[in-house]
Amino acid sequence: MKIKISDIDFAKGDGLVPVVVQDANTKEVLTLAYTNKESLELTQKTGNSWFWSRSRNKLWMKGEESGNVQKVKEILVDCDSDAIIYLVEPSGPACHTGERVCFHHQLGK
Repeated sequence: MKIKISDIDFAKGDGLVPVVVQDANTKEVLTLAYTNKESLELTQKTGNSWFWSRSRNKLWMKGEESGNVQKVKEILVDCDSDAIIYLVEPSGPACHTGERVCFHHQLGK
């Protein structure tokens, strides 16, 4: 079923919803970020991953500084309309550390 941005429940998360970013080909989870209405609209309009940075309190496009942009191939919304998946074609590492994925640390005991 197709839904609209107006159907997304941004109210639950103080205007933000989590976005799981996955490689469109391998389905590997690359990162977890947050989007608000404006960054989701920019993602749809440009075809690039846009997010809301909670630490910098501003919009940002993945790759605007590193050049490692993510071309969004599909956007999926969960059954409660409060979480999103971006299926992307990455042009480089997802993590700011240079690692391919942000989830590269294993929790020890």
